[in-house]
Amino acid sequence: MPNKTILVTGGAGYIGSQTVYELLDEGYKVVVVDNLLKGHKEVLPGEVSFYEADIRLPETFDQICNEHKIDGVIHFAADPAINSDTAENLLPYYKNNLVGVLKVVEALNKYQIKNIVFSSTAAVYGNPQSLPMREEQSKEPLNMYGQTKLMAEKLLIDASRMWGINVTRLRYFNACGADLDGRAGELHNPETHLIPIILQVAAGDREHLTMFGNDYDTPDGTCVRDYIHTKDLAMAHIKALEHMFESAEVFCEDFNVGTGNGYSNLEIVKEVEKITDKKVKIVYGERRIGDWDSAYADNTKIKKVLGWEPKYSDLTTIIQSAWNWYQKNN
Repeated sequence: MPNKTILVTGGAGYIGSQTVYELLDEGYKVVVVDNLLKGHKEVLPGEVSFYEADIRLPETFDQICNEHKIDGVIHFAADPAINSDTAENLLPYYKNNLVGVLKVVEALNKYQIKNIVFSSTAAVYGNPQSLPMREEQSKEPLNMYGQTKLMAEKLLIDASRMWGINVTRLRYFNACGADLDGRAGELHNPETHLIPIILQVAAGDREHLTMFGNDYDTPDGTCVRDYIHTKDLAMAHIKALEHMFESAEVFCEDFNVGTGNGYSNLEIVKEVEKITDKKVKIVYGERRIGDWDSAYADNTKIKKVLGWEPKYSDLTTIIQSAWNWYQKNN
């Protein structure tokens, strides 16, 4: 979509940086705002306009919107999921995942920006009620990450109704992989995601992989999850923007972003061993509270409405791209 400028909040993060590259590849102008507490400015291309700032401060948007005509926002900035809820991380979730969205909404209204794509999560659903998981299933989040994302979704629905803002909420399943051209990938410290942890073991940088349970009701006894490559995920955001730009009426919808299939933990380990030609040591531990057997998306709606298809989320592409990135940036 030519002659459009997109503001990407949290654009120096894992998924944000991949999306920045895809936006540029599609011909958009890109502005990034990130406080760099978890993001990495060095992964961003030089042609983006970058602001190191806190989106919760009104002066941040005042400066950006006075210097750029923003046509749409992709909102990534948030505290990510962690394995447990404690008193120490309760307030940060509210401050970053909810208050942050509130401040973005206020800026959208103030500067008459009519399009926002929101980075949500399948964690808003809680336990799968049926498989594949559909957008209309009841929402019963099991942790504060999912709870605050769901609250933010409701806030955006109200903003759409009150101020005529186009809103697309994308509920990710398991984001993974790295940019196919080696421009962006995972740089978490500490690392908590399964695939890069397995790669660390394969590379000899970690002693073993702790597998939490091997008695799930799945073919090999380990959890099955829907893994979506970050390039496919980034393209879902661009498809959402294009649809909202072209919509004659106010658009407010939610979509699952997943492949509709799942891979087990052991399948991932075997693919890593195949691609790296290294043996991965596994130590089995107790199940984690809240882990369920299988979870994968019904992606019928996003295919039908946005015309999106996952093209890069086969396991070989996911692992090979992640391994290339890990070797480059270890």
